[in-house]
Amino acid sequence: MPTSADDLPLPLYSAAQVRELDARLIAAGTPGFELMQRAAHASWRALRQRWPEAGALTVLAGHGNNAGDGYLVAALAQRAGWRVQVLAVGDPGRLAGDAAAAHAEARQAGVAVRPWSECAVLEGVLVDALLGTGLTGAVREPFAQAIRQVNASGLPVLAIDIPSGLCADTGRELGVAVRADLTVTFIGLKFGLFSGVGPERVGALRFADLQADPALVAEQPAKAWRLAGDALPRLAARPRCAHKGQFGHLLVIGGDRGLGGAALLSAQSALRAGAGLVSLATREEHVSAALARLPEVMVQGVASTYQLPGLVARADVLVVGPGLGQAAWGRSLLSVAAASDRAQVWDADALNLLAAGEVKAPAELVITPHPGEAARLLGCSSAEVQADRAAAALALAERYRAVAVLKGAGSLVAAPDGRLALCDRGHPAMAGAGLGDVLAGLIGALRAQGLDGYAAACLAVWLHASAGERLGAQGRGLAASDLIPVIRELLEAHSPCLA
Repeated sequence: MPTSADDLPLPLYSAAQVRELDARLIAAGTPGFELMQRAAHASWRALRQRWPEAGALTVLAGHGNNAGDGYLVAALAQRAGWRVQVLAVGDPGRLAGDAAAAHAEARQAGVAVRPWSECAVLEGVLVDALLGTGLTGAVREPFAQAIRQVNASGLPVLAIDIPSGLCADTGRELGVAVRADLTVTFIGLKFGLFSGVGPERVGALRFADLQADPALVAEQPAKAWRLAGDALPRLAARPRCAHKGQFGHLLVIGGDRGLGGAALLSAQSALRAGAGLVSLATREEHVSAALARLPEVMVQGVASTYQLPGLVARADVLVVGPGLGQAAWGRSLLSVAAASDRAQVWDADALNLLAAGEVKAPAELVITPHPGEAARLLGCSSAEVQADRAAAALALAERYRAVAVLKGAGSLVAAPDGRLALCDRGHPAMAGAGLGDVLAGLIGALRAQGLDGYAAACLAVWLHASAGERLGAQGRGLAASDLIPVIRELLEAHSPCLA
């Protein structure tokens, strides 16, 4: 199974896919109880590494196989001399199969099993073995109250497989979810661990394959793939006799009155990412400032659509939308771009005008909406987009026959043919103006240098997020232009200019 530098696998699965993998492992000859024991041992190892001196453990157990994992962890801790208690949320008599066998083993090891109540005393490391990956609806009582008690305790929390209350398929919180400090997940990574509120609920993530046959796992098609350096598309090295005409001519269209900085950021990003030639079509008022900031960019003041077709004809790739506005000037320029057969990247107001029905999406298009723009494009609410980001990204790609980059924490890249990639890099310091303009220019530059839309979007999203993650370590106040030199460094490390 492909892995990244963080030692986590690259494929991401739905809960149903992981359950199918589990069933295949059992059918191939590994007993279910053996898999449960392996999961318990992996959880216990991770727990001891994180909290070696804790000495006390409280397991909150539900009714399914997730509870079975918890009972076996309790037995391991008991045998190691820790103070251990299991608080059963519900009747242990409802346990069946392997989970019932795990409960019996815990009792035989001397583990105290008590019914959970709101008055129960929690101590030591808390082990969340309540609900597992099968949950789809809202968490019901008494589980909801038990989760609230865990979250209010202030004690360290280990979640087994997934924090209870987190949707394994979407990363949506199903009413209430455990806030774990450490999550140990098994067999295959669940998509919801990386999307929505998943990263906030998971804490540190550890993976255990439970000694699954890699060939068997590889037979299961992934729901999505994590973007990681070793598996990303690469730009070809440049020959020593290279010239600017070999690496594309990119045209940025945007920058209405008062919005010139957005288009300039896109042009600067494209220039520094290696596009051979970069032009900017913008308001006449912005020309002097643009030339002073970026003399390498060919800047043309455009007052009407009659001035644009010639610029478009000379370009290979268009980046349309940064600072475009939705007034008559922006609408008219977008209509010219939409009629072109050039590869294009649309951002910002180009997307809002597309959503409003002002234009039709051209072929060879990459769109880069944030959740609000995605909601307008899909005719739904931002909350609905965020509730299932994967479905929203794929719906955008299908509806507009475009590569769709759904920005935000856990940015997604979706292709019309159903491919889906997730970027788990980035930093909260990136929540600021102009970063999307930098991303649009970067995607355009990678397209100009020969990558197709999906490959360019995947590499650009990863470079952009990785640069933000590096700079975010310095704290708040990250400016969009700060990313550009770091992106250049990362791109050179990933795809050296000279072989």
